Amino acid sequence: MMKNGMAECSVCRSRLVSPSSRAIARAYDNRKIRVSSKQRALNVFLVVGDCMLVGLQPVLVYMSKVDGKFNFSPISVNFLTEIAKVMFAVVMLLIEARHQKVGEKPLLSFSTFVQAARNNVLLAVPAGLYAINNYLKFTMQLYFNPATVKMLSNLKVLVIAVLLKMIMKRRFSIIQWEALALLLIGISVNQLRSLPEGATTIAVPIATGAYFCTFIFVTVPSLASVYNEYALKSQYETSIYLQNLFLYGYGAIFNFLGILGTVIYKGPASFDILQGHSRATVFLIMNNAAQGILSSFFFKYADTILKKYSSTVATIFTGIASAALFGHVLTMNFLLGISIVFISMHQFFSPLAKVKDEPQNGNIEIVNAKDGHRAKDSFINMAAGANEEATHRVVSDDREPLLPR
Repeated sequence: MMKNGMAECSVCRSRLVSPSSRAIARAYDNRKIRVSSKQRALNVFLVVGDCMLVGLQPVLVYMSKVDGKFNFSPISVNFLTEIAKVMFAVVMLLIEARHQKVGEKPLLSFSTFVQAARNNVLLAVPAGLYAINNYLKFTMQLYFNPATVKMLSNLKVLVIAVLLKMIMKRRFSIIQWEALALLLIGISVNQLRSLPEGATTIAVPIATGAYFCTFIFVTVPSLASVYNEYALKSQYETSIYLQNLFLYGYGAIFNFLGILGTVIYKGPASFDILQGHSRATVFLIMNNAAQGILSSFFFKYADTILKKYSSTVATIFTGIASAALFGHVLTMNFLLGISIVFISMHQFFSPLAKVKDEPQNGNIEIVNAKDGHRAKDSFINMAAGANEEATHRVVSDDREPLLPR
């Protein structure tokens, strides 16, 4: 909890100087290198699950269309998805509360809930942006086939990298920036076949609308992802299920406001949120809910870049499913684009691409604490890592680095 520029522990009430954004980024890089086997297993689980869910989503959206249109309101699907996620968060919060240890602050107390709500109010920002993005997912299906939608969504990786550098002061090496450039090349190779047959890039209304939707489709969720990671990790001691309850609650409110806006525009008949739904939309709601829940674990315990890179792998599943179910052709451009994307992913996460620490002004040395009980099977804790680093960055008057007392 932050008070007057000081970080205060919610348990022991001890205070530390609030770390800078650069210190947080440097601590994240150092802590990421020392991940445990459980963290690696979690990353693998998150990537595999994300590939399945994200890859299946465009296919379910495509199956939900009737004669190229949606018979249901996309906002209603998003609202029902947020309600499903709220219910999941409540159930998991009750389970977690039952397994609390003696002496721990009760999760279900009113004071805990109010304090957590105040500390996590920033989650309203990504919730609002996600509400906009979830509607855009349906709009994009009107311009592109499912495989192309997934390839376009990979553009978010570059935008997210820029936002992480600007907002969270995250550092990337030259090799990693080159990997992101390769990712754009792979997407461009696939995009050579995305326009309607016989259309050109000049003065074509449908192409203009598609490019505008693509720009919004890329920037809005990228900003939402970065703010979501920042909000979740800045309140790391708060239960993720309690944070999810706030995030999904805000999302449900925003989508309900969208439904009310539709009612005002189209009339009371459009208030029936179950109108036009089918079995495909039920699976779509379940898939979207599971995908959103998995994403929160990505942002708090892993990394936004890893989340978006894992989504690129889902392109293969989407392309194959799209070809098998709807007869879409997997062209050579698509196969070459996927190959380049995999090369980019391997290069970005290669050990050679890691950012190396450089002493600032030639007189600062990073001293890594060998605190076994904190490093033991722990998840990535940015705030704690930054405070730890700030404690150990002590320099004497004669410019010789000193070990912490």
